[in-house]
This record gives sequence, C-alpha cells and structure tokens, in this order.
Amino acid sequence: MLRKSADYIKSLKGKNPIVCLTAYTAPIARAIDDKVDLMLVGDSLGMVLYEYENTLQVTLEQMIDHAKSVVGASKNSCVIVDMPFGTYEDSINKAFLNVARVMKETNCNGVKLEGGQKMSNTIQHLCKSSIPVMGHIGLQPQSVLIDGGYKVRGKEKSEWQKYIDDAIAVEEAGAFSVVLEGMAEPLAAEITSILNIPTIGIGASPKCDGQILVTEDMLGLTNVAPKFVKKYIDLDKIIKSAVCQFSDDVKNRNFPSADHIYHMHPKIVSGNNKNS
Repeated sequence: MLRKSADYIKSLKGKNPIVCLTAYTAPIARAIDDKVDLMLVGDSLGMVLYEYENTLQVTLEQMIDHAKSVVGASKNSCVIVDMPFGTYEDSINKAFLNVARVMKETNCNGVKLEGGQKMSNTIQHLCKSSIPVMGHIGLQPQSVLIDGGYKVRGKEKSEWQKYIDDAIAVEEAGAFSVVLEGMAEPLAAEITSILNIPTIGIGASPKCDGQILVTEDMLGLTNVAPKFVKKYIDLDKIIKSAVCQFSDDVKNRNFPSADHIYHMHPKIVSGNNKNS
C-alpha cells in the first residue's frame, strides 16, 4: 500500500472527512498510522515534549529529528512537517533552502507554513518547486506574542474578510489544504464553503473538511488542554496506575519473577557461567 500523498488529501475535498492527528515520536506514529489520513509533525512538540512556553523556541533540527522518527515508523499516512518560527518568514530563498532540507532529510510528504496573504508568494514559489504546502490561518501560534495571546479569531463579523482573503490567497498560491485554527464556527464554515481545497479545523467548525488535534491532548497526556479538545481517554491516570504497580512489585520483590529472568541451561554443569 502506498503512503497517502498531499494530492490524495486534496482530492478528499467534499468527499470523506479527513482524519488528522499530530505525531512527534515513533510509538505514536505506529499507533495511529492505520486510522488517520494525515499526521502532522507539529511545532507544538515544543510545549508537549519539551515544556516550552510556546512554539517559538523550536528549532529546525528538532523538527527534522522528530519528522525522521515519524516517517520511519509509519507507512500509510501523509506526513506533513511544520516549519518552525524563523525558518521561512525572512525571504523566499531562505524558506526554499530550509524547506528543501526538511524534505530531503525526512522524506516527508510536505510542509506547513503559518500565514495567509503575507506568505502567499512564498507558498507559490514552494509549490512551483514541487513542494506540497499546507497553509495555516486564523490563530497562528508562532505570532502569539504580537497577536496578544491565544484569542479566537472572527468573533466579530467585521473581522471576517481578512481571514477569508487569507484563505483565498493560500489556495491561489497553490496550497493543497489549509488549517483553520481558533476560529469562530460560522467563519470557518464560510471559508470551507468558499475554498476548493480542504480545510482542516482545530477549534473551528464541524463543517471543515477535516479535523486535527494534538494526540497527547486527546489521550489525556497534557496538563491543560484547550476548550476545543475532546479527551477520549485519560492515559495519564492509566500510566500512573501501572507505574504504581511496578513500584510496589519492585519494593515487595515480586518483580522480576521466574517468568522474567534467564535460567541456566539444564545441561550446563553447575558453576559454568554461560547463559542460554
């Protein structure tokens, strides 16, 4: 079975809902690969894995290393890699060089850039260079310092046109899809109806063509999750319970048991140190 491509994701517009989750590590990638269409190696790994305050500290090297792990551990899903802050905004040439490095070193299916109209020329250049690009508009975590925090976009209808124009600019530049984050539901639904490429919602609208969440959020592995997250299981509680049992077994000398140790071969003469 061939890995799903960016073109395949684009072809799902108006058809099947697109299932997307983040993946930063091989174990998560293996666990979700059969059930998702697209895995995003998101720069949110900075907060989820490294306890950073925001995504701004994430480096290109970190994204490449984690993407290698995800691509290597998966076979079916389209794998898209976030371009971290400071690697693509300065110039089209800088963006191309950094994106090309990500594509070469990770063998991913494409990259994601934050920004609408301001990034349209960069997106267009990358797409013309045969690099699949996913856009990202609305709440943009990499702009959190100048945008005044994690605020929902489009709550006032007077704000809508800017985000509609951003979405159209991303599509016209050649992006195969666009993430709509932290956006008032009616606005996200409106953008979805206007575009000919899939919209992927996160804190947006059920009418988006697809949905994405941070996997650790929906598994209950993060301390605080946004309002838009549905927690499907509390793995934090399950892990703590398992560790507690392990701790008790070790302290009570119930582990390792006879099933978990190596024995001497019955034919080995007593005193020989060779193990089976």
